[in-house]
Amino acid sequence: MHSADPEPSWDAVKDILGYFLRNPLAVDSVEGVARWRVMEQQVHRSLEQTQSALAWLLSEGYLEELETAGTGRIVRLNPDRQAVAARFLADAPGKVER
Repeated sequence: MHSADPEPSWDAVKDILGYFLRNPLAVDSVEGVARWRVMEQQVHRSLEQTQSALAWLLSEGYLEELETAGTGRIVRLNPDRQAVAARFLADAPGKVER
């Protein structure tokens, strides 16, 4: 690398170093590292967005959470709120407000 290279993103530095520490025998090209980093970030962002949306749907009563012996916590449509949920979805603006 050259001294004129821009300051790195410290999140990227930590992500990449963490990956190689978890996988000390890994080898990859710059493109390969970028590819798995982007995919990992997309999955993480998708997971955060899903968790946030599920928390909102649970708090509004559209979904309910059940505890099961085999799979742990699961969510399902709240049958008591099915009609309300259908109306909400039909009338929902582009953004859900909190």
